[in-house]
Order: sequence, then structure tokens, then C-alpha cells
Amino acid sequence: MTPRQAVEDFYNRIWNRLDRTAIAELLHPEVTFRGSLGEAMTGHAAFAAYLDRVTGALADYRCTILDLVSEGDRAFARMRFEGIHRGPFLGFAPTGRRVDWAGAALFTLKSDKIADVWVLGDLYGLRQQLQRNAEH
Repeated sequence: MTPRQAVEDFYNRIWNRLDRTAIAELLHPEVTFRGSLGEAMTGHAAFAAYLDRVTGALADYRCTILDLVSEGDRAFARMRFEGIHRGPFLGFAPTGRRVDWAGAALFTLKSDKIADVWVLGDLYGLRQQLQRNAEH
């Protein structure tokens, strides 16, 4: 599997379709993951718990790849993350309103599986949206 294919499958299968079987197929057992919300974790179980927290708080959660480049065993994606705020999220009560934020993700593969994911998200912009939504 190429890094490009791995990243596309990571977002399409795991995040957009919530295909939990893809976690073991795509991620190295000792995967290290730093999510766009700033949390860092290691392993399938920790990643699955993060997936559940995010998708539990944001209905219709989607990850859209805006740009994707790869070289060697690495890939870099510019992203848009979005969903409908239906559960407690970053300290804000649910509003039922859509939120979205920009992100960037660096992936490293090992033995054809994703071994490291480092994602940086625009948390400042996201918190501003959540605050505005809470005030309306």
C-alpha cells in the first residue's frame, strides 16, 4: 500500500464511514497518533476511543482531503474537518450547529501500515465557532 492510498483509506474508511475493521487493517498495532484536537495516544484501542469521542460529539463527521502529497514512506494532507455539534465538545454544550476547522496531517508508514500520524488543527478558529454558536 502506498502512503497516498493509506491516507485516503484512513479518512474515507475509518473517519467518514466509521469502518472500525479498517483500524487493524490500516494502522500499525503500536501506532502513535496526535489528533487535530491536540490529544496524543498510542495503539488501536486508544485511537478507537478517540474516534468514538469525536464522532459522538459531532454528528455526520467528515474529513475532506484538500491536498495530498507523498514521498517515500510519508504523506502530508491539508484537511477540512466538520460535523454537527450534538454532544459536549471542547467544553461546549451541544448546539446542533455545524462546525468546521482546518488541519494538516503528516503520516509515516512502517511495513505498509500507518505507524505515526501527527495532526495539527486550527483549534483557535474552532473554539471561536463553538463560542459564537453557544451565544445564539
